[in-house]
Amino acid sequence: MKTVLNFTDKFKALGVPARVGFLAVALVIAIVAAVAIGLKSSNPWTEIAMASLVNTFRQDGLPGTEEFGLTKRELVESISAVEGLIAKCMADAGFEYVAADYKTIRRGMKADKSLPGLSEKGYIKRHGFGISTMYTGKPPQQASAKTPAKIGLGEQNVRIFNNLSPADQIAYTRTLLGENVDATFAVAIEIEDFSGTGGCTRKAIEQVFKPEQMKATYVNPLDALVYHDPRVVAALVKFTECMNEAGFDYSHPDHVERDIRKRLYAITDGLPVEKLSAEARAALKKLQEEERAVSVVTYECEDKFVDPAEEKVEREMYARPPK
Repeated sequence: MKTVLNFTDKFKALGVPARVGFLAVALVIAIVAAVAIGLKSSNPWTEIAMASLVNTFRQDGLPGTEEFGLTKRELVESISAVEGLIAKCMADAGFEYVAADYKTIRRGMKADKSLPGLSEKGYIKRHGFGISTMYTGKPPQQASAKTPAKIGLGEQNVRIFNNLSPADQIAYTRTLLGENVDATFAVAIEIEDFSGTGGCTRKAIEQVFKPEQMKATYVNPLDALVYHDPRVVAALVKFTECMNEAGFDYSHPDHVERDIRKRLYAITDGLPVEKLSAEARAALKKLQEEERAVSVVTYECEDKFVDPAEEKVEREMYARPPK
């Protein structure tokens, strides 16, 4: 019972009703128990059981459909709060920073895997996920492939940065972002991973978001529901088989990009490309080649199997009236 209560507290911290949190814990326990006794089914929950859980969520309140399980209003308010705190933190450190509004951050989020004249599919074919392939190690304001809209910092802050001396630019970037210059607030929200953030950005996020949401292992409560639906579980099995046939060992679309990011930082340690050793540059080139290859396969396998199942389940969850 103690474990259940602890997990329930965590769900409360994420804004999930206690009744929902308890059922989610029960779901996890049921799955673990099923595996332990050797059941062949990859998910012991039937569609009827899932429908019951969904109805309970509808009565107590489903998670929001935005990032981190937030509603649109909650996301707007959270972004406003974080940006205000970033501006204050920067001012306390002696730097000017203009708090970006929701539209600026949203443009930065939507600009993921996109460049003018390229569709998402076209971008992926040419640049992969844009993680190692677009890596420069330079401050985001200086990265040639990134625009103010893409990085979500806003044109005013880019101008402020560009008017600083080279030494002050280094100090400014370290104060704003810490060691990982790619982890801007907009990027971190989009990938739902705050673990790589640093500097004033991280300090501000920690004051607005919950400790559980700061971890790389955090799972959006809506995703937790969707991925436990038997139809999505079956789709993920097909996704895994599809990836394996192409020579890649991934069982979930989200795992691919996270793996690339982890390996990229292990190679570069956040350093600019020109400061990397010959060995590190060779490793980076190899990772870039693999990223381009795996991204295309991931896109195709996800589009064919996972996306249709997810969309169907989400439509049912939010459209079906409780019984």
